[in-house]
Amino acid sequence: MTDSFLTIAATGEGYYTEKRSKFLAWAHHVESTDEVKALLDDYRKRYYDARHVCYAYMLGPERKDYRANDDGEPSSTAGKPILGQINAAALTDVLVVVVRYYGGVNLGTSGLIVAYREAAALAISNAKTVTRLVEDVVTYDFPYPMMNAVMRVVKDMQPRIVSQSYDNTCSITLAIRKSMAEQLRQRLEKLSFEE
Repeated sequence: MTDSFLTIAATGEGYYTEKRSKFLAWAHHVESTDEVKALLDDYRKRYYDARHVCYAYMLGPERKDYRANDDGEPSSTAGKPILGQINAAALTDVLVVVVRYYGGVNLGTSGLIVAYREAAALAISNAKTVTRLVEDVVTYDFPYPMMNAVMRVVKDMQPRIVSQSYDNTCSITLAIRKSMAEQLRQRLEKLSFEE
């Protein structure tokens, strides 16, 4: 089981030109189809005079939610080459948009594929790639006298503390990489039996 994935941290830009056609490309970090839609709407408004706004995205650590769109270009000449660059970089949670301004000369299908692929590759290579963890969230309720024992487990395993409340019954919510979640649950449950 893999509990980490590659994505980008900041927006990357690319520019490619072929026979007077201009291909402007951007790679964005996205985490939902709503974010994708909002960005695409923004590009379509901003570049309303462009002939095509083509894109591809990949979402989720399993890389199962993806889409490629040719936006009027011949089938599979824009979206697929863009998606191919996302796959080549093994990225997820990423949207790559390529805006084309037509230069008056037809590029043919192979020319379009090369142009969209190169523009997407430039945008991706100009974005900072980061590794993110797939986390599980563990919530544990315990009586106040167990505080020191719980905090020893937290110090030992280094999960991220999401929230905590201390009252007669205390509660702590922790996020930890997926591969270590079961071990954390077991160690916390073991504390209940030692009480």
